Amino acid sequence: MQTALPDDLLSTVAGQVADEVLRNCVHCGFCNATCPTYQLTGDELDGPRGRIYQIKEVLEGNAPTERNRLHLDRCLTCRACETTCPSGVDYHLLLDTGREIIEKRLPRKLPERLLRRALRLVLPRPAVFKPLLRLGQFMRPLLPATLRQRIPSRHRTAPVNTSNSGSRTMLLLDGCVQPALAPQINAATRRVLDALGINTLVAGNAGCCGALSQHLSATAEARTFMCNNIDAWWPAIKNGAEAIIVTASGCAPMVKDYGRLLADTDYAARAARVSALTRDLSEIIDIEAAAQALGRSDAGQKIAFHSPCTLQHGQGIKGVVEHLLERLGYVLTPVSNSHLCCGSAGTYSILQPGMASVLRDNKLEALQDGKPDLIATANIGCLVHMANHADVPVKHWIELLETLIPRGTYDNG
Repeated sequence: MQTALPDDLLSTVAGQVADEVLRNCVHCGFCNATCPTYQLTGDELDGPRGRIYQIKEVLEGNAPTERNRLHLDRCLTCRACETTCPSGVDYHLLLDTGREIIEKRLPRKLPERLLRRALRLVLPRPAVFKPLLRLGQFMRPLLPATLRQRIPSRHRTAPVNTSNSGSRTMLLLDGCVQPALAPQINAATRRVLDALGINTLVAGNAGCCGALSQHLSATAEARTFMCNNIDAWWPAIKNGAEAIIVTASGCAPMVKDYGRLLADTDYAARAARVSALTRDLSEIIDIEAAAQALGRSDAGQKIAFHSPCTLQHGQGIKGVVEHLLERLGYVLTPVSNSHLCCGSAGTYSILQPGMASVLRDNKLEALQDGKPDLIATANIGCLVHMANHADVPVKHWIELLETLIPRGTYDNG
């Protein structure tokens, strides 16, 4: 694609990246075939190719419109188009730049600004989010059904008692909303890894990965979160921690991208090191080791695995969890259109509830078509988005592995 970006934009790193992404696009339209929003609306402007054209026009100097914003807001950033693209177009990099420039040139109306600001103030900050969530959970029985479905039930977990006798040590990202919404996920992770001989450290000062701010065009705020995490992890990294484990697949692509996002800052070297050490949980659990250290599910439990977009498209990890579950005795049911998004997509289910609900219902229909006993996923956002609407329990896949730890390995407290 030919471009004519202005010199002042081309002098910036973001402009240079945008120009390269645009030039890689060959207009083929293969991306539309796997775009969830294009599948729903049939509108070219709601597909990646149409959005690329709109961003290109804005970057080249045309005034952005509310229509441009609408179609970019509808994008889930699921990156299914990138998996499909034969030209290797890094669409999400262009999208971030386009959204941020439109945000600056065409300020949102006050109600939209307030909502987005509220999301950025509450969700990434556990000290704010957790008390509000607990209040909502306390009031949940009294709320109308439409509101009650949006508030997940409270989960309690026993204190994590591990042997700490492993020969390997890794950091574990605790995250921002996950400890309050589903504390059992990281608890199960620590127990399973302990059974595999891996000690886990949680840096108390680490927090939100920065993805929420980044995708809401608050890039300076996102950098603050990133730098805070690097500072929190750095002492353990210097002491030999061999990896940073991320249990929420929605956070992993962000942390793996710290090196690029902070390349022009004083944190560049440390950010690159952090990115190199970051692993999705599925990349840590060796199938052979798990088969030897854990038990085997002999009940023939049928599992429908929902592979989040951030796992299969954002990180390019496909089939790993599925193979692990099958190796450990679970029966996986077929899931049609498994490449399509469930509609969670960070804050998308809040900001675009209509489309998000349709995508969720379509996803649950596909997941439950094989009559599974349980749905397993790899991302807290997807889990919460689907759980109150599914006919069967929805859990993180690591919770299944926890049940296979031999009895007597540790005391759950």
